[in-house]
Amino acid sequence: MKEKVLEAYDKLAKDYEKHVDTQSGHNAYYERPAMMKLMPNDMNQLAVLDAGCAAGWYTEQLIKRGAQVTAVDLSPAMVEACKRRVGNEAAVFTCDLAETLPFENGTFNLIVSSLTLHYIDDWVPTFQEFDRILKPGGQLMFSIHHPFMDFKHFERSYYFAHELLMETWNKKESGPVEVTFYRRPLQEIVNVTAAQFTIERIVEPQPDLDSKDKPEALDWYKRWFERLSTNPHFLMVKARKKV
Repeated sequence: MKEKVLEAYDKLAKDYEKHVDTQSGHNAYYERPAMMKLMPNDMNQLAVLDAGCAAGWYTEQLIKRGAQVTAVDLSPAMVEACKRRVGNEAAVFTCDLAETLPFENGTFNLIVSSLTLHYIDDWVPTFQEFDRILKPGGQLMFSIHHPFMDFKHFERSYYFAHELLMETWNKKESGPVEVTFYRRPLQEIVNVTAAQFTIERIVEPQPDLDSKDKPEALDWYKRWFERLSTNPHFLMVKARKKV
């Protein structure tokens, strides 16, 4: 599985670097605004880990809010794209979130993981590592595919399965790319998270109304606004390290 994810995202790196910010409404007008609303506006002196940084959009936003950012990704091509974006303003390197993380205990105030954890089969070791590297009172914020969306979109017959799925993304730079990820039921998402953290908030986002009238966004809103206003596509969790 790791090799499949690595191969796919090395291929997708140029698309993420060149096109996602401006051409992917699911990111620009749906997931990102909702995730950013969960975070403090002032992150001055906060140590933040961008866990699954891709081409560095979140890394850049965290820096703008004053955070001291470390960004990691499984894909070396994504890491290089992130470095091109933020230069020396963050520490950026390749790292596998399914393995022991190369950080001291209590390093970070906040861990942000955007649309990454559904590529990991077993969350327990990853969440144990997240807990270890968070400072007392530290927070974890993550977004993933909504289990209801995966269940419907892939026309699965058994909702409660924890299973590997695959779909083909056809992107401008890469062409067709097979992307594999795991789906799991909501109770597993909540219970595995709650075993390690105190859950403070769960968000099933709707499209960002602030961007609805932007000329570059009109086509996306016309196609997706009603559907995403009535059917969740992503799920966000805000949690805190237990005392």
